[in-house]
Amino acid sequence: MREFDVAVIGMGPGGEHVAGTLAERGLRVLGIERGLVGGECPYWGCVPTKMMIRAADALAEARRLAQLAGSAGEVRPDWSVVARRIREEATDSWDDSVAAERFTAKGGTLVRGTGRIAGPGRVEVDGTTYAVTRGIVVATGSRPAIPPIDGLSDVDFWTNHDAVEAEELPASLVVLGGGAIGCELAQVLARFGVEVTIVEGGDRLLAKEEPEASEALRQVFEREGIAVRTGARVARVLRDGTAAVVVVLEGGEELRAERLLVATGRRTDVGEVGLGAVGVDTSARAVPVDDRLRVAPGVWAVGDLTGKGAFTHVSMYQAGIVIRELLDEPGPAADYRALPRVTFTDPEIGAVGLTEAQAREAGLTVRTGTTATSSSSRGWIHGPGNEGLITLVADADRGVLVGATAMGPAGGEVLGALCVAVHAQVPIDSLRSMIYAYPTFHRGIEDALRDLG
Repeated sequence: MREFDVAVIGMGPGGEHVAGTLAERGLRVLGIERGLVGGECPYWGCVPTKMMIRAADALAEARRLAQLAGSAGEVRPDWSVVARRIREEATDSWDDSVAAERFTAKGGTLVRGTGRIAGPGRVEVDGTTYAVTRGIVVATGSRPAIPPIDGLSDVDFWTNHDAVEAEELPASLVVLGGGAIGCELAQVLARFGVEVTIVEGGDRLLAKEEPEASEALRQVFEREGIAVRTGARVARVLRDGTAAVVVVLEGGEELRAERLLVATGRRTDVGEVGLGAVGVDTSARAVPVDDRLRVAPGVWAVGDLTGKGAFTHVSMYQAGIVIRELLDEPGPAADYRALPRVTFTDPEIGAVGLTEAQAREAGLTVRTGTTATSSSSRGWIHGPGNEGLITLVADADRGVLVGATAMGPAGGEVLGALCVAVHAQVPIDSLRSMIYAYPTFHRGIEDALRDLG
């Protein structure tokens, strides 16, 4: 039985970071991956979708030109430019050779196949067992969650993978799911001329964000011609000949489109990676970890499996903690109170920490302050496309922010200052005494603080 110091099952962003760093430090590292080294982010997630968003935003800005600076003639979208850029610049046509060689060049051993924990100190890859002396790290990520809708399995539907890989776009599209993935892709494709309808079972888009941000985004979408159906449950899906998908809502309403995109969230599979062998309940939706990401003696988990947030930045943050654990180096434990998230629609919606509802549920004495981005100096100067808001959520008893939302142009960038405030528990009085540059979008923080009272 071949022996390694560390085995990493799943070589997405977090797993690759753990495996590559430990290999560089001289440990014998086995990296196990059944898909592409690098995982979802560089091939179907963060990188290619943000290329798509950049292209769609450029089209939107071009269409605003008449209100700002004159005319540049007809705006003519060409998806082939985006598809080529994704294929050539982002994904190497979904070839992970560069990423694989990056790991092996550091001294790691890469095995292709499905890995699972076979027992304490042992991993198995498609029938071959390896001994592991120091630690096993599980980082198998997540995959699209496909809802049990009648007839869906009989329809050739898209997931985010298909949308990213598309060489040509459909004339019309129904998007099931109004979360971040569904909203981002819906707006991109609509700006490239696709007739888009979003169907969301909940009462609003982006249910995890502040209701005001959800409503503002809905208004933007509807102005851009995207139909939004919230509180809409799908009864069944069927194919109408070969040309259309029919989505039948509860109540009988039918929505027809050339394509169906399923963006109803993501799921993990605790059982398939063998965590039951170290005492984990395989029916759990996430792996229980302590503040050092430890699952059991000699076993750690990072990324989507932990249920702390399906974001690359969460997996990389957790990976850093696990690296210190396996190298027996000091460092802080995991702290998620200032966990940031950004939905890269236009306008962007950046959020950190608790929403107002979450803060109240936690029993805090809550005060909030809000300002509209469009009413700020920079927003007024910006003009078309300035929709958004900054909302602050404060714990009035402690005098600190516990959450915030920055929605608007570059909302994700404005969020940086608010992340620092929440993470470092900067006193609100100190935030009020700061000098905020004029005219900037982040100066809206000062206005929201004033509204906080």
